[in-house]
Amino acid sequence: MKKKIILPLLVIAVVAFCASFTPSLNGYKVGDKAEDFSLKNVDGRMVSLKNFQDAKGYIVIFTCNHCPYARAYEQRIIDLHKKYEPLNYPVIAINPNNPDVYSEDSYEMMQARAKEKNYPFVYLFDDGQKVYPKFGATRTPHVFLLTKNLEVAYIGAIDDNSQDASAVKEKYVENAVAALIKGEKPNPSQTKAIGCTIK
Repeated sequence: MKKKIILPLLVIAVVAFCASFTPSLNGYKVGDKAEDFSLKNVDGRMVSLKNFQDAKGYIVIFTCNHCPYARAYEQRIIDLHKKYEPLNYPVIAINPNNPDVYSEDSYEMMQARAKEKNYPFVYLFDDGQKVYPKFGATRTPHVFLLTKNLEVAYIGAIDDNSQDASAVKEKYVENAVAALIKGEKPNPSQTKAIGCTIK
């Protein structure tokens, strides 16, 4: 009798536990319209997507200081901004992590990292972790390419090699932006983000 009672309780507990770690189920899907946000940049300014008045789209990347995957992609993120910001597709980098879990992801450390690496893009702090769950971001880095009208056009990885930039064969984000510039839909429109889980 006890086994009959315990088994359903275990199933319920496992389901509840798993559900608590699946924010992407409630996040944006390709084709959804994203909400604008207002987050603090490393220079102290509050930044929203509407501030980029000439933007034709936005390369929103959830990233951070401490994650080795984010660090491996750091130069590639810089290069994306340098290549596409002149075409009005700026990189909007957002740190979604709780600094109480990783002190290296604190706002002050973000400022230091941005200065050290001379980030050409905004680097925003998701204070209180209110924005990343809306997007459904689960990893760092995790990309959400938005159109001018904030429609989600692509979700996923930057490219197909998180370890070696010189060995990349598929540049997912670059291909997706190129498709938008041509007035086409990205294909693929979704890939699996590889990186550290958001803390």
